[in-house]
Amino acid sequence: MLLPESDDELEDFLSGSEIQSSSDGESGTDLEDTSYEDSSEEEWNSSATKRGAVGKHRCSDSVSPLSMSLRSPSKRKEERCMCCPGPPRKRISNASTLPKVSSSLQAVGVFSSGEKQAEKELARNEPDADRWHDMDEEDFEPPQPRFRPERVPGPQLNRTANYTPLELFQLFFSTTVIDNLVKHTNANGKKKRQAQQKHWHTVTREDMYSFLSLVLYMGMVPLKAMTDFWKGSKLYRLPFPSSVMPSNRFLAISRSLHINDPAVETANDLKKGTPGYDKLCRIKPLYEQILAACYTFFHPYQHISVDERMVATKARIGLKRYVRNKPTKWGIKLFVLADSSCGYTLNFFVDAGKDPEPTGKGRSYDIVMRILNVPFLGKGYKLYMDNFYTSPTLFRDLLSRKIWACGTLRPNMAGYPKKKGNDMTDKTPRGTIRWMRQGELLFVKWLDARQVNMCSTMHKAYSNDTAMRKVKNAKGEWTVKRVPIPGCIKDYNQHMGGVDLSDALISYYNVLHKTLKWYKTLFYHFVDIATVNAFILHKEMCKLQDRPELKQKAFREQLILSLAGIGSTPRRSAPQNHPGLAVAAPAAPSSSQVPDTTPPTAPASSHLPAYFVEHMNDVTPRFRATLGRRTCVLCKRKSPVYCSTCKKTLCFTSLRNCYRDWHRSNSICT
Repeated sequence: MLLPESDDELEDFLSGSEIQSSSDGESGTDLEDTSYEDSSEEEWNSSATKRGAVGKHRCSDSVSPLSMSLRSPSKRKEERCMCCPGPPRKRISNASTLPKVSSSLQAVGVFSSGEKQAEKELARNEPDADRWHDMDEEDFEPPQPRFRPERVPGPQLNRTANYTPLELFQLFFSTTVIDNLVKHTNANGKKKRQAQQKHWHTVTREDMYSFLSLVLYMGMVPLKAMTDFWKGSKLYRLPFPSSVMPSNRFLAISRSLHINDPAVETANDLKKGTPGYDKLCRIKPLYEQILAACYTFFHPYQHISVDERMVATKARIGLKRYVRNKPTKWGIKLFVLADSSCGYTLNFFVDAGKDPEPTGKGRSYDIVMRILNVPFLGKGYKLYMDNFYTSPTLFRDLLSRKIWACGTLRPNMAGYPKKKGNDMTDKTPRGTIRWMRQGELLFVKWLDARQVNMCSTMHKAYSNDTAMRKVKNAKGEWTVKRVPIPGCIKDYNQHMGGVDLSDALISYYNVLHKTLKWYKTLFYHFVDIATVNAFILHKEMCKLQDRPELKQKAFREQLILSLAGIGSTPRRSAPQNHPGLAVAAPAAPSSSQVPDTTPPTAPASSHLPAYFVEHMNDVTPRFRATLGRRTCVLCKRKSPVYCSTCKKTLCFTSLRNCYRDWHRSNSICT
């Protein structure tokens, strides 16, 4: 069909089209009766639904004959206007508001190039929930939280005072905690010794401080067996343990160590198999006191993280768990809330199985809500977690509590987008980002060595961040290249390691001893938590006061010596002023004084026996024959005599002369 060349021809063309339309309309009386042009004003006003649905529709204005003439007959048959008589027509509104236009109209140049560009921008910015977006598609920045903690973040102490390591440790192991340990250990020791028909020496508060000092010391100087610390051979010969407490006394306290009252435990054992049974009854008093001290003396900064921690044990108990991706795969599991900046253990609880009052939203949901139940926490915190805890339901509920969250996510989690539009393929290059937003939740996919799935309520999809990664070039060679990285993954890598930092500080000088009693395992772990938290408090106080801080090793050394200083005086070991244990610096030798360099192979006349009690002050005469005895290196019995040159404990009685036999066997006295 040819286009009209003049205005007169165009007018005739239009009039002909109208005549054709009217003639077609006469042939269809049913359509003529339903046209809105013949409807009365009363009918129009009486039908609100019809008025809202179609508006003021006019077929003569909806499409031009020129556009109809440009279409094929098949198109005109398909595009029928159901409300008007005449040939099939299609309603066309303003072209600037439509995402799609007719290809024939574009061919004749009805729309300008600027309108085409506006149409493309509208289609690109239109929200599309059926596909994953690329990183070049703009995402809006969510409102950032206003940090409003209940207390000033940091140590909750006098910020002008200078605390010693002992004072910081006693914040967690206070005199109340020590007295409870002494009370319950004595009760358990008497009970066990009565069954063995042996006498129990009562443990005092000073004895418990000495015991804790040696426990921390054994973490600094690890040996295979506890008895090795008191050996006198050349391979060991450690004077400090014997100066603090005799071996038999330490082992007696270690065997009878108890946290709860034995009578309470017996009553709880009778409830086994009932809802009233408490699996953690044996550690309850110390557990609650340490936990209260953790969140009382420190307030976390804005970034916090939650993760699990494994405490190794070989005890046969239902509390033991298996975690495949942990260095310690078998042990007692603890869920820990830690500060991301310093690793301070803020809150924790032992995994004892199912919660007594589940919410029905999943166990990981209940764990996070329980561990965030910390007094004085406040609002505006940023919480990081791994895929064990992350879920859209949890993140929405945390956001309602003014806590923003970010974490890795499992693809099979309920609420995760299942859309496949514009998703990653097998040939997607490293560093590719795909994202989708569902209200306040942002879902991100990032391809690194493998695909990483994230969920966040506080991040933008992409903020122009990059990371260094190894990628293959066109020749197949590995090169270092900067690739895009989502902001949520960058912040996750920076702030998720709070619990890992705490675990690392504990593992450097772990005091854990091998024991088959699970409650003793947790007791040693509580000592670790108290020591590391005290060390972190020391570091934070030094930052506030702008003074040099101690390393953890030096901090523990001072703490061990302080605990030994307030501990009990050993009654059956070498005194601290023993000649072989002197810690004072020797005076500079003068011309009249020559330092003692006598070798062990000195003449026999110099190997004279001596008594340990000679170096003690204010000793009652009745105890002078037995006080200060140590184990004989030959017969392993107790003796108050030692060689003044060899510094060896040897028996010298009417029944045993180990003093002579040992010197002869070593070719010292012949």
